[in-house]
Amino acid sequence: MPYTESADLRLYYEVFGDDDAPVLVLVSGGGAQLLSWDEHFIGMLTAGGLRVVRFDNRDTGLSARLGGEDDLDGGYDLSDLAEDVLRVLDDLGVAAAHVAGHSMGGMMAQMLAIEHPDRVLSLGLLSTIPGQSPRYVLHERPDVSAPPVRVTREQAVEFAGLYAESTRLGSFDPQVEWHRAAAGEAYDRGYFPEGFSRQWAALLRAPERLDSLKAVTVPTLVFHGREDDVLHWASAVDIAEAIPGAELQVHAEMGHLIPHELWPDLVAALLRTIARADAVAAR
Repeated sequence: MPYTESADLRLYYEVFGDDDAPVLVLVSGGGAQLLSWDEHFIGMLTAGGLRVVRFDNRDTGLSARLGGEDDLDGGYDLSDLAEDVLRVLDDLGVAAAHVAGHSMGGMMAQMLAIEHPDRVLSLGLLSTIPGQSPRYVLHERPDVSAPPVRVTREQAVEFAGLYAESTRLGSFDPQVEWHRAAAGEAYDRGYFPEGFSRQWAALLRAPERLDSLKAVTVPTLVFHGREDDVLHWASAVDIAEAIPGAELQVHAEMGHLIPHELWPDLVAALLRTIARADAVAAR
């Protein structure tokens, strides 16, 4: 199995596509394993000529767990999470890559572009925010001082199905059975709710990034749902206004998760953003 060889942290990752194709790293959101990037979606990207990398963030899936069940704060911050992308790239021998992240993964991508601009060729910022303003954060913040409630596999699968059904919007299929199957696979692969608490602790320490994003010059796609009830779509507008030349897409009837029906739109937009980066590099 492909693990990074970094002495300080072991991260699990997977690679799809041709070795000589441009590299796109997909970064998962809080508590989500690399499974959040479906292989059919990845197949659409590799068919577009990309080499796609997905990995488990620290404290999720098969990657390193930084403590036991009683340790609800790993002592790391958003910059540390972002640097895990570099650990994967270094293990692959890749100097710079295109990076797309969803939710927390989008925050990690922002930090990477701000603090390590030489390693980022383009950005895909999906359903994410540039800071902790209550204007952006619509959900109730979890209490990271208390141990998370642990559930059985059956409960996890049932909750995933109920959540998918409850977030049904417009004409989009909520893909209930897909979410149920994904929840079961994730549970079997690495159920570890304490890791989510540690990632949340890191996010609570995250710096404000909107002003810093004004210095980001790589081609950027900002992709958000108009009906996102977790992170307000106004954040997408602010990010797009901060990053010069960013492409903004705010989709009606889309919530926090990206409907399968919008995968072709997202793939096309990411490929377009990467082509813009290639054109800049060729000048």
